[in-house]
Amino acid sequence: MASERITLTVPGPEGDREVGLSSPNRMLWPELGITKHEYAEYAIAVSEPFLRANGHRPVSLERFPDSIDGERFFSKNPPKGAPAYVDQVVCTYNSGRRHPQVVLNETAAVVWAVQMNTVVFHPWASLAADTDNPVELRIDLDPQPGTDFADAASVAPALREVLAEAGLTAFLKTSGNRGLHVFCPIEPTHEFLDVRHAVIAAGRELERRMPDRVTTNWWKEERGERVFVDFNQANRDRTMAGAYSARALPAATVATPITWDELEAGVEPSAFTVRTVPQRLADIGDPWAELQADPGRIDTLLEWWQRDLDAGLGELPFPPEFPKMPGEPPRVQPSRARQPGAD
Repeated sequence: MASERITLTVPGPEGDREVGLSSPNRMLWPELGITKHEYAEYAIAVSEPFLRANGHRPVSLERFPDSIDGERFFSKNPPKGAPAYVDQVVCTYNSGRRHPQVVLNETAAVVWAVQMNTVVFHPWASLAADTDNPVELRIDLDPQPGTDFADAASVAPALREVLAEAGLTAFLKTSGNRGLHVFCPIEPTHEFLDVRHAVIAAGRELERRMPDRVTTNWWKEERGERVFVDFNQANRDRTMAGAYSARALPAATVATPITWDELEAGVEPSAFTVRTVPQRLADIGDPWAELQADPGRIDTLLEWWQRDLDAGLGELPFPPEFPKMPGEPPRVQPSRARQPGAD
């Protein structure tokens, strides 16, 4: 028996496109009754700010063939049969391998991704025009066990001050879960490793000012009940849930740009969902509308990085899937390294 299928009319730069949607009544978020069709309509409703934040760049698709409670997998390269309006760009990965990756440049392409069972969109920090040099410095404020969103929110203003001292303008979004993401638009003059070092420099400066509340320790056993500055999210091919992307969580929360005034007023990230964000955009607009209007430079942060190197603070660990990097310390957690015979 043929599966149920509908056709959505999606506006775009070249006029309307007809995008097919199979199994439109399949429950993506079973607890809330949010269907694949409803998520596709959400994607259309938020497509303008979504594409402004996530379009024209490589994006990884986190796909769920059944529901958010079932199997998931990541898809990077365009599958066979992708329509012509789904673009692609060849990216170089940390291994040196090169491969095409999906690029979403119009609303129909986003709806196509939903048709392909995408729930979470993970954009790169660089554009398709120059995949090697990021246009954003991204800092993930990740609350550790014993802390929560309120703790991340309490340290974010101090991070904003650090970044301002380095000549950068900081923008905010919720992660859609417990954390906060701080983005600074930057000129694409440095490659990913340099930007990672700039993030480490900012994190170390924040940690010096708030040692009891902030940590840059990579190993979980050393973080304590503090907010972790996840510097490794700045690496090539490491991504965060994009602005206005839903998360695969029971409440259908959305990674949502917010203002600093909202943060100060005590914003509640659980209020931003697939069902509430379209009206929020209609009411207040997109807090990230001008994010790329005046990009800064990371020169000062790189000077801080070199200052810290000269003071004896070296490279920090990379994620386990990365090749061994120059100057990197041993990839073994400290408690194991102290055991007799440990390598």
